[in-house]
Amino acid sequence: MKESKPVIEHYDVIIVGAGPTGLTLACDLARRGLKIRIIDASSEAFKGSRGKGIQPRTLEVFDNLGIAEPILRAGDKYSPMGIHLSFLKIKWRMIKLHKKTPEVPYPNTWLVPQWRTEEVLRNRLNELGHSIEYNARVFSIEQDETDVSIQVNFNGEYTTLRSRYLVGADGGKSFVRKNLGVNFSGVTSQEGRMIVGDIRVDGLSRDCWHVWPKSKGGLVGLCPIPHSDLFQLMMKLPTSEENPELSEAAIQARWIASTGLKNIRLHNPAWLSVFRPNVRLVEKYRVGRVFLAGDAAHIHTPAGAQGLNTGVQDAFNLGWKLALALGGAPESILDTYEEERKPVAAGVLKLSSERFKSIGENRISKPTRGDEERQLLLNYRSSSITKGPGPLRKNKLAAGDRAPDAICSNRISGRTSLFDAFRGGHFTLLVFGSHATNKIRAANWQSNNLMKVFSIERDTSSNDSNVLFDDSGKIQKTYGVTGNESITFLVRPDGYIAHMATGEWRKEIQCYFTDITGYPLT
Repeated sequence: MKESKPVIEHYDVIIVGAGPTGLTLACDLARRGLKIRIIDASSEAFKGSRGKGIQPRTLEVFDNLGIAEPILRAGDKYSPMGIHLSFLKIKWRMIKLHKKTPEVPYPNTWLVPQWRTEEVLRNRLNELGHSIEYNARVFSIEQDETDVSIQVNFNGEYTTLRSRYLVGADGGKSFVRKNLGVNFSGVTSQEGRMIVGDIRVDGLSRDCWHVWPKSKGGLVGLCPIPHSDLFQLMMKLPTSEENPELSEAAIQARWIASTGLKNIRLHNPAWLSVFRPNVRLVEKYRVGRVFLAGDAAHIHTPAGAQGLNTGVQDAFNLGWKLALALGGAPESILDTYEEERKPVAAGVLKLSSERFKSIGENRISKPTRGDEERQLLLNYRSSSITKGPGPLRKNKLAAGDRAPDAICSNRISGRTSLFDAFRGGHFTLLVFGSHATNKIRAANWQSNNLMKVFSIERDTSSNDSNVLFDDSGKIQKTYGVTGNESITFLVRPDGYIAHMATGEWRKEIQCYFTDITGYPLT
């Protein structure tokens, strides 16, 4: 090992890896004012479309981080599939379109090339006063009871950095994971390998995602990338072919051999690679003060557009917990990261593997993609930090569920929404019913800015900035509250219902909040 320079600075969190997962975590921690550093071994940002599907739940995460609008502008809705069979072209929607509702403001899977998603996240991180350091290769990790120490090669210069916590978001070949000795169980298969990349195409319309499922050698697909002249290419490889040539001429020759379509030309690739299907999940997400997230913790097939989204949501689950631990909360809150996210990753691996298997069999996977892929139904009902009853009424919310949006108004800000109230990285307490509202006003809780409290009222006469007017009753309906019923919903910083309470809710909320944050509500 090369001799390193003395420690130059101490951080709250160091993030290794600057893909969507690492960038999401960096943005979340930076907006909380934490001292962070984000480094990446690559020489520059990734330039390909790779993880191009942004699911509705991930759009809600981006909304909370203040970047939903630039993400939407960077992409578009998925085009219909255009299935080419001999001389027939059949159009249908694999990804069903959904109408926007007050509860789900981002209903559709959004097609955004990964490089643009990362660009938006980098811009947000820059606004928050931070930037990525490239050409930074970690070659040693050590930890003790209070800190993590890493040695890093920065363009040939060796430096030691220390932090309270370290997060490895450094992809499927993660150095952090390997250094920790964490088992990464699963399979890597030669079957299902594909040439993937971004390429220009002459002679092909951009009105659909073109697929030739019965071409010689297996499926070929070309998906138009929004706001560009590129298509994302997917071209199945035979299991016997080890190292396919990726030149423009070789791709065009392979195209003609597969489809017989000489009138269509593939040229000027922006990025090409060989994809090998991996399905793997780590044994554990945490080793002491070091955490794994995104592809460093789980690798999925590309089918169903789940991998990038699961990584982003790993980061959003972990960020607020790290912030609490750094602020003095019991460290046990950090154990809930693996408890909550590992089962989600296991479920996503199963789903994406089923979808990918159908592609390997030269058939389209499922007539439409639905709520499973959109990730709106994911919940933490069984989590150790979820408290409260099951659904109060049939088919209504329970503690652990995603907290839905709803349109409302406020005397100060005018027309607003619950997502506006949630935005910012804090807990949010929603209080229903006049009896509960009067009690919460009398309590005047001080939460060290960790929680915001809003009473939900139908009467629009109040001048209190902490009152949200439910003019149409939509919030009550969405949250399953009837009449003047007294009930509270404590929403976590990542947008899930942490606690529901009726009856003696005041004491319950006080105890729960203190146990989780370490800060007493007085």
